Amino acid sequence: MKVVAFERSKQGTGASRRLRNSGKTPGIVYGGASDVQLVEIDHNALWHALKKEVFHSSILDLEVAGSTQQVLLRDVQYHPFKQLVLHVDFQRVDAKKKLHTKVPLHFMNQESNPAVKLSGAVFTHVITELEIECLPADLPEFLEIDLAKIETGQTMHAKDIPLPKGVSLTIAFDTENPVVASATVPAAVVSEESEGETAAGNTPAAE
Repeated sequence: MKVVAFERSKQGTGASRRLRNSGKTPGIVYGGASDVQLVEIDHNALWHALKKEVFHSSILDLEVAGSTQQVLLRDVQYHPFKQLVLHVDFQRVDAKKKLHTKVPLHFMNQESNPAVKLSGAVFTHVITELEIECLPADLPEFLEIDLAKIETGQTMHAKDIPLPKGVSLTIAFDTENPVVASATVPAAVVSEESEGETAAGNTPAAE
């Protein structure tokens, strides 16, 4: 995705407030061998871009003063109750250096899972994004999680997820190996089944 920004020279609370009043959002670009760069971005364009998942998990082409650099969105500050973006941070990407970032998880084949269709199991998505490391060229927009064969009572962990070539879990996620999803039968369903079996067992035998 391409993002167009403009250089800004003034900083501070007053300058940022004036920017926001004029429909702009202040931001910074950091990382790499270059100095920190102060930028401003059209607020409405930024607001709509932030609604897209890909904007948060992909390498962006940031154009400033006619020059384009590859960056990752690293931080967004929102107003507590207004639909207003207060500030954004972008980090420059080096094509030769691995980056650590989070990618969203897309859960697939949940409705067709036999445990759901036959046993009334319900899937719980414990986490919805995974921390990975890879070179910029290998960064996936998202990871697909196939839930087709998960049985009732089973859990899927981070290490169970097949990763694309060149992509690995961060050390923290590899060590912790957190639960990603689990399949359980709700207590209400278990209770109804038990009551049904009890009622069937109490039915008088036919003479």
